[in-house]
Amino acid sequence: MNNEVNPLGQERVSRLLFKFSLPAIVGMVVNSLYNVVDRIFIGNYVGPYGIAGITIGFPIMIILMSMGLLFGVGGATLFSIRLGEGKVEEAEEILGNAFILLVIAGILFMILGQIYLRPLLSAFGASEAVLPYSMEYMEIIFYGAVFQVVGMGMNNFIRADGNPKMAMYTMFLGAGLNTVLDALFIIVFEMGMAGAALATILAQCVSAGWVVAYFLGPRSTNKLRLRYMKLKLPIVVGITSVGIPGFSLQLANSLLNVILNKSLFLYGGDLAVSGMGIINSIMTIILMPVIGIRQGVQPIIGFNYGARRPTRVKTAVKLAIMAASAIVIAGYAMIRLFPEQLVRLFNDTPELVEFTSTALLAWTFCLPIVGFQIIASSYFQCIGKALMAMFLTLTRQVIFLIPALLIFPKFWGLKGLVYAAPFADFCAVLLTGIFFHLAMKNLERDLTANNLIAPGAADA
Repeated sequence: MNNEVNPLGQERVSRLLFKFSLPAIVGMVVNSLYNVVDRIFIGNYVGPYGIAGITIGFPIMIILMSMGLLFGVGGATLFSIRLGEGKVEEAEEILGNAFILLVIAGILFMILGQIYLRPLLSAFGASEAVLPYSMEYMEIIFYGAVFQVVGMGMNNFIRADGNPKMAMYTMFLGAGLNTVLDALFIIVFEMGMAGAALATILAQCVSAGWVVAYFLGPRSTNKLRLRYMKLKLPIVVGITSVGIPGFSLQLANSLLNVILNKSLFLYGGDLAVSGMGIINSIMTIILMPVIGIRQGVQPIIGFNYGARRPTRVKTAVKLAIMAASAIVIAGYAMIRLFPEQLVRLFNDTPELVEFTSTALLAWTFCLPIVGFQIIASSYFQCIGKALMAMFLTLTRQVIFLIPALLIFPKFWGLKGLVYAAPFADFCAVLLTGIFFHLAMKNLERDLTANNLIAPGAADA
């Protein structure tokens, strides 16, 4: 498609940002509701140990999600490239191979999880008091591993098939069903942790069935065909290599959560682990819209960078940063005004409310500047500098935070632990700001040097 007629290069940037970000924001928020809703129901009807049980198991669930990213994002990217090249059969072969890889990964995860469940949860920081709750929940989650991996992974192909609304409906279906089943199993049938886990895997089973049915039915442009489900090494290597960056980031996130949970238990006991589970849920709801904006602005920046329109690139980045900052500032204000009320949504045990509301204020001290860091670091991915983007993305959650989690408590105990987050946020923002400022300052020069833009034609 010609640059002159492609709306990414012509339509008003603010309108494009809204159009591209809204579905992504809705999708990210809805997808995050699985764990948040589980924690709300468990916190209110099982108690603090139940929240701690889910929090201990969360790093394992992150690894499970990373499998969906590894083969789902990797496969969908190659699928899109082949479709763009007009190679429909090769695209469908990638679709079939990715589907089989997702199924195999889910089954292996289920088997290994059932075998090593107890030692795994103990290694991840479960105390003797919390271990039974965590085992009751995770044992059922492992049985549904294949549904989660297939549903999440194949949903990327629905977007690549040209149907982002259907991909969004899939997430609505899963999250909505999970909420209804949570209420039914936990409140009505009083099934506790098992009820929450059963609600999750049943919802994921329906979502996985929905996605597979899409590619078998008339609504999809490209089909899931049996003859393309035979694994081929070059395709497997291609899918895996493209999916590795996202997979690596999720593994780093899982490692972070393991270190955090073990440190919390060491310095604050099970109460601190429960409290952090609540804080993570609140942070998830606030930051998921920012991730949606990041996803929405990427094609706008990428297209206009390649189309030699630096002013539109700068406008897109500026608007995305403003929108992301508005969201995190609103979240920050809500936390500052109503910390106890937010915590009581999950559980109203006085000791838990007191610790968590205080820790929440400390953990989110630098939240207003986090929106900038998330968008600015992703800018480098949009212009093809993936390694720089990955480095800057890792600064906040890994490079600065993990050392702070290990060092600060040795001097300041539990207080040092909760202030590790704002320290990491500030350092990540400072470093990202330096690289981002230089990138913006030299944008036109870099485009000219790379023969991407002719002098004097910056906004032609």
